[in-house]
Amino acid sequence: MEFAALAAWVLAAAAGGYLLVVWTARGGRATKVTRFPVLVVVVHPLTAVLGLAVWIAYLSTGWAGYAWGAFAALLVVAFQGFMLFTRWLVGRGGRHARGAEQAFPATAVAVHGLVAVATVVLVFLTAIQIG
Repeated sequence: MEFAALAAWVLAAAAGGYLLVVWTARGGRATKVTRFPVLVVVVHPLTAVLGLAVWIAYLSTGWAGYAWGAFAALLVVAFQGFMLFTRWLVGRGGRHARGAEQAFPATAVAVHGLVAVATVVLVFLTAIQIG
């Protein structure tokens, strides 16, 4: 289960990286109208990468504290991701739907979100299993 969580985490990171590239290529924060706070856009992937590093430390050492630390980081990442997702949803088709985030393919958003949820579940189940 630990390596399934790692694979899911890497897949979620790849999909999220793609979304970040699309957002940046379409102007990102430079667009006049965006619903995405730049701080969250920066901190969301940084926290995810930090959590992934902690998860890799768990895989290397087997220490349960690292597994729980990675899960805690994922909770923060999930909260930030939910905030970005709801802001993306609200902007779809509305009068302010001109932001760079409106260029996101819905499929990429769905893949990122679903794989991220799977990652949270797998990490949590692993942390419970090991103690």
